[in-house]
Amino acid sequence: MSNEMMQKNQFSEILRTIKNAREKVYKQVNASLIQLYWDIGKYVSQKVEKENWGKSVVQELSEYIKRNEPGIKGFTARNIWRMKQFYDTYKDDAKLSSLRAEISWTHNRRIMSIKNPEERTFYLKLCAKEHYSVRELERLINTGTYERTILAQKNMSEAVKQLPKSTDAIFKDTYILDFLDLPIPHKEKDLQTALVSSLKDFILELGKNFTFIGEQYRVQVGNQDFYVDLLFFHRELQSLVAFELKTEKFKPEFMGQLEFYLEALDRDVKLPTENPSIGVLLCRDKDNEVVEYALSRSISPTLIADYETKLIPKELLLKKLNEFYNLLENRNDD
Repeated sequence: MSNEMMQKNQFSEILRTIKNAREKVYKQVNASLIQLYWDIGKYVSQKVEKENWGKSVVQELSEYIKRNEPGIKGFTARNIWRMKQFYDTYKDDAKLSSLRAEISWTHNRRIMSIKNPEERTFYLKLCAKEHYSVRELERLINTGTYERTILAQKNMSEAVKQLPKSTDAIFKDTYILDFLDLPIPHKEKDLQTALVSSLKDFILELGKNFTFIGEQYRVQVGNQDFYVDLLFFHRELQSLVAFELKTEKFKPEFMGQLEFYLEALDRDVKLPTENPSIGVLLCRDKDNEVVEYALSRSISPTLIADYETKLIPKELLLKKLNEFYNLLENRNDD
C-alpha cells in the first residue's frame, strides 16, 4: 500500500472518530433536553391535578422564566403545556417512556399529535429504531404507513409469519409511489425503470433496512436464464427479498412465477447463514378475496401488495383497517 493511501486511511479513521464523538454528544444533549421537558411536564401535571393550575398560572410561569433567564428559549406557555402532554402521554408505560429519549423533541411533538395510541406507539418505536428525520417521519404519517403495515398481515402467506425473524412493521399492504412521474397507463418496464431511477425514495418507502442488489437479477435453472425484476436484501430479516412487478390486477397465476424465483434464489443464491428468501408481488390492483384464496395453500414466504401513484386518503385507510379488525373478530368468534 502506498504512503498516500495509508495517509488517506488514517485521515478517514480520524474523521470517523470525530463523527462518532459528535453523534455521542448529540445523543447525550438530546437525552438531557428530553429529560428536562419530562421533569417539567411531570411537575406541571401534578400541579394541575393537586393545585388546579390553569392557563393563567402556566402563562405566569412562562413569563417568569423569560424575565429571569431571557437567554433561555422554548418555554412559552404553549410549549410548557406540550411538556405536560408529553408526560401524561407516556407516564403509564415505562417501555415507551424510555424510547422517548431516543428521538428529538420535534419528533416527539409530531408523534404526540396522533390520537390513536396504537398508531402513536408504532411511530415512536419506528423512529427510535430507524432514526428517521422529521421530514421522513412526516411522510410516513401522511402516507398512512401504520395502517398499510397492519393491513399487510392479511395479504401474506403463513410461511412469512413463520420465518425465524418477525416481519412485523416491515411490509405494507399498499406501497405509495407518489414520487414517480409515471404515464397512465404504463408498462412494467416503465415502472421498473422509474423505481430504480428513484431508488432513494423507493427504499424510504420500503424501509431503511432494505439494501438494493440489482434489477433484472439473473438466475439460471437448467440451461435457461430467468430474471427477477428487483432484488433486495433485508439486513434485519437476513433474507433476500424479490419484487415482481405487475402493472395489472393480481392474477393467481402470478404466484407460480414468483415461487419459482424464490426456489432458485434459495438453492443457488442464498448463503447458508441467511434465512429463506421472501417474495413480494407488487401489482397495480388486487381483489383481497382472490388474494386470500391464492395464498391459502402457498408454502413459500410470499406477500401480495398493490401500489398507488398518489396518496390514499386517510379516511379510506382507516375504513379498510376497521374492516380488517372486524374480520379478525368474526374469525375469533367462529
